[in-house]
Amino acid sequence: MIWGTFSLLLVIASLGFVFYALEWGNQPKIDKVSVNDVQFVLNWCDLGKHRIEKVEKSYVSARSFTGDHLDAYALQISPVESSELTQNTINGSRRWYRGDELPETLKIAVETVSWFHREIPWFPTVDELKSAAYYVSPWSIGFHGLRPDIIEIIFIRPADSRVFYISSKI
Repeated sequence: MIWGTFSLLLVIASLGFVFYALEWGNQPKIDKVSVNDVQFVLNWCDLGKHRIEKVEKSYVSARSFTGDHLDAYALQISPVESSELTQNTINGSRRWYRGDELPETLKIAVETVSWFHREIPWFPTVDELKSAAYYVSPWSIGFHGLRPDIIEIIFIRPADSRVFYISSKI
């Protein structure tokens, strides 16, 4: 009897958690991200969290059980010079690539951004991202065959000190 009661409570709690995760607690969060939530973006690319002035736009999608998601941020930062980006390396490897000079693998990953334009219409277009006006810093790119299915990429437009970040798993 005790074991049956315990099992019933466990099933009810599990169903409640699943329902909450799929419905109530798992909704997209649009423009609800604070500066503290996005500090990692500039820390990852060694520009320093102190440069963030404000979060202009944000989109944090609901999560699936497999971790599928789309997160994107548009940040206003203090001025950054193109020369600062071209000299930024890690162990001799470039950290930033100009948008019109992307290696093929990174170019393919950047092109996946077009898949999400319905959810994030404020994010720059692929043609803009692959222009000389942007610099690109890949944090993580995972491929399934020849198609990227996990990306974490940081984009910067030095002309107006804007940073765009995208993370997706599909």
